Amino acid sequence: MDLEQFYEKAEKNKADNKQFLSKLKKKNPRKLDEHFHDLHDEVFEEIDCLTCANCCKTTSPVFKQKDIEAISKRLKMKPSAFINKYLHIDSDSDYVLNTAPCAFLDHENYCMIYEDRPTACREYPHTDRKKMFQLLDLTQKNTLVCPAVLEIIERLKKIEIK
Repeated sequence: MDLEQFYEKAEKNKADNKQFLSKLKKKNPRKLDEHFHDLHDEVFEEIDCLTCANCCKTTSPVFKQKDIEAISKRLKMKPSAFINKYLHIDSDSDYVLNTAPCAFLDHENYCMIYEDRPTACREYPHTDRKKMFQLLDLTQKNTLVCPAVLEIIERLKKIEIK
């Protein structure tokens, strides 16, 4: 995975992708979901997240209380100690990581807390969710982080969605 090349392509296509995704809000939501889900499956057959892990290296998931409790238990820490060591509250009043890359990402791009990873990590990059029309702004942002999302959007542009 060549992240330099990805960043160049993502930045080059940023305005076009934003405009394209904005237009998708007017399309049939069921058809939109269908196309997203098909392309999600297709692209993730070709792209291995372990060769990239850019999401873990550059962004933080939101940690919900149940995430904090599960990870704390796994690490044999009290939730308050986990929060003090790894998290802070962001401008949206959500718990997020203090640092990037993620403290739980190892040198081979494996997640050391994978079984108990936050819900936001489990659902990322959100391209297989229902009601994709509600997530198009987030999807646009994710084209700048995730090579798979960028590829999904590039392929989606070649499909006529009614």
